[in-house]
Amino acid sequence: MAVILIVDDDPQLRQSFEKILKIEKHTVYSLPNAESGIDFVKQNRVDLMFIDVRLPGINGIEAFDIIHRIDSKLPVIIMTAFGTTETAIEATKKGAFDYLLKPFDIPEVLKIIDQAIQAARFGRSKVEMDVSPETDAPDALIGRSILMQEVYKSIGRVAPTDATVLIQGESGTGKELVARALYQHSKRSEKPFLVINCVAIPDTLLESELFGYEKGAFTGAINRRIGKIEQAHHGTIFLDEIGDMPFNIQSKILRLLQERSIERLGGRLPIPVDVRIIAATNRNLEEAVSLGSFREDLYYRLNVVSLRLPPLRDRKEDVTLLTHYFLSKYSREMNIQNHGITSNGLKTLAQYDWPGNVRELANFLKKALIFNRGGQLDQDDVIQALDYQRNSSSQPNVINEENTEKIITQWIRNQLRTSKDENLFDLLIEHFTKMVLRESLMICNGNRTQTAKLLCISRPTLLSKIDKYNIQIEASVS
Repeated sequence: MAVILIVDDDPQLRQSFEKILKIEKHTVYSLPNAESGIDFVKQNRVDLMFIDVRLPGINGIEAFDIIHRIDSKLPVIIMTAFGTTETAIEATKKGAFDYLLKPFDIPEVLKIIDQAIQAARFGRSKVEMDVSPETDAPDALIGRSILMQEVYKSIGRVAPTDATVLIQGESGTGKELVARALYQHSKRSEKPFLVINCVAIPDTLLESELFGYEKGAFTGAINRRIGKIEQAHHGTIFLDEIGDMPFNIQSKILRLLQERSIERLGGRLPIPVDVRIIAATNRNLEEAVSLGSFREDLYYRLNVVSLRLPPLRDRKEDVTLLTHYFLSKYSREMNIQNHGITSNGLKTLAQYDWPGNVRELANFLKKALIFNRGGQLDQDDVIQALDYQRNSSSQPNVINEENTEKIITQWIRNQLRTSKDENLFDLLIEHFTKMVLRESLMICNGNRTQTAKLLCISRPTLLSKIDKYNIQIEASVS
């Protein structure tokens, strides 16, 4: 969880804000004026800062300028009343991560916090390349195969330029790490780096998220809001899963690449924007173009430089390096002793095709560490775990659905016949709701943002249900 600093002269607001953020398991500090906030940032690590515009002494905008010089990668969110919205917008254009209007919309606040924390991690956590598997780097591109050496060379050549880059590769090959490496080695590395996942954001919201909107553009647009592309002015936008971007939005991205300008929803004037575009997809865009689901002109605009990441089955000589890296990494993160793996165990890992690529190998080794009985992972351990993994992935319905439905139906019938509770319907619904919530949280290792996405509900809705049903959040070990 993150360290969050709140600077506002309203003690009631600070107290309420602290309560919300502590429920989210963040470490929270709050201060009444800008001077103390500046001193705090100088002396402490902060992952995210909220600051009000109107403060005694130095105002929030002046304080932001100072803080931005102290730590240019610290996401700062400006808090403002309706009367100072334009001031907050200008601050955002100067580098503030975003702005919030008082009174707050809690779901909107939580969404922006998640985005800001992710941006801070992406900006500060350096992606190492071609390093020893014993490195303590939390994020690294590991591999010394010829194919990976070509990837490193391409990153080195392309990163210092402003060229648009299209990263292609199967799921789990490390496209996000390559995008971050391109950003961190670019001329824009001290400017914003914003990630937009074109799948995670509903189609109806993606356009306003990217381009912003003018007051009155649609029902509920009571103030102007600038989008992520404007927020990233002079920086970099990473469009992940661009192959799934809605067709109508593709034309606006094409205009951005051609004319270096955008229009907010409901706006009529072009707004000049200087951003570098890095895009990634696991889809075959040439095939999508031929099928008419992806614009041909946008494909060629994106494909100025193309980086193709090899699947793990094509660079099996890297499996040993990756194995040692992940065992070392997860043993540190989980405080579990790493006893290593035998040579026969490594040979067995290298014989598997890893359809989920590096991500699948990483998850496999994390589980192996958790279940390790105290010695080196040997061939039998690996074979047993791989057999289970193959069966789980190739037979997702290995538990017969018909039999499962019969068991559940029988249980419901028993409850209907025997229970005399006046609220029986509510109790049955509550029972299954609790089961779904618990299992979803376990699958997502207790990560509430991922759980909300898995269940296709909003994060605040999930949190309210967790609280309502007193669900204990536990990490999965399966």
